[in-house]
Amino acid sequence: MFAVYAARPEPADPLAALVVGERPDPVVPEGWVRVKVGAASINHHDLWTLRGVGISAERFPMILGCDAAGVTDDGTEVIVHSVIGSGSDETLDPARTLLSERHQGTFADYVVVPERNVVPRPAELTEVEAACLPTAWLTAYRMLVTRGQLQSGETILVQGVGGGVSTACIMLGKALGLRVWATSRSPEKREQALAIGADAVFESGQRLPERVSAVMETVGAATWEHSIKSLVPGGRIVISGATSGPNPPADLTRIFFKQLSVIGSTMGTRSELEDLIALCVRTGLRPLVDQVTPMTDAAAALALVASGDIFGKVVLTR
Repeated sequence: MFAVYAARPEPADPLAALVVGERPDPVVPEGWVRVKVGAASINHHDLWTLRGVGISAERFPMILGCDAAGVTDDGTEVIVHSVIGSGSDETLDPARTLLSERHQGTFADYVVVPERNVVPRPAELTEVEAACLPTAWLTAYRMLVTRGQLQSGETILVQGVGGGVSTACIMLGKALGLRVWATSRSPEKREQALAIGADAVFESGQRLPERVSAVMETVGAATWEHSIKSLVPGGRIVISGATSGPNPPADLTRIFFKQLSVIGSTMGTRSELEDLIALCVRTGLRPLVDQVTPMTDAAAALALVASGDIFGKVVLTR
């Protein structure tokens, strides 16, 4: 079958490991289902896989892709939930994994997943829209609702707006009744953030007019000091990524003196994905899509995501 895969780990030049070609058709274990992929969105996780981060060398070649929308063999239109694990919160299962880590991913004609990892796709969502939800949008939803415990009327700061998670935090935050501020180094992205609902935008590192209840942090080292200084006493910083580096100075004195909470957040559960889908259907909210590209042009699409010159999600279609 057609597939887009990482042939090997390439830490220095990840796109050099990318192959657009053919892989064997998948075997469907008992209790799993096969999904014919219609659309799959790109995530930074795919670039990390090409670098060999979060995946052992013997698991290559690995088909990329964490999430997708498509059709099962019985004709059911579904959204693929990419967290494979057990328990009431599969994200806390020590053995949990994402598609394209141990199991082949979604950038292919077909993907196989456990039966519990498919959720019916409502008619209100297109395949392209639905393909954006299971990773970036689900991550943002869990950050705001489950881990951040944010309430209507609170103010949040979204650092480094542009990618899928940060744009989702803005749009979901507004749908949940929050006051949303955002930062970016790019004047164009600050204007785009306002256009999708941000109440105010600031240059990266700029002093805010007042402190915020919570910061949604995916950038890491480059924005950490600003994030910590931007919080009210008792505020919280919710972290789901560290694209600029994972080891900034912690500033422990400020954290304990201001009684700040540092909260990790990773992906989300099947139940949260169902809640997110229901929210989109109920409110009319739809994921922001920067570009839709045929899966055959995956190399150019991945290069675009790697450049950071996007605003929203890049989606591959079959």
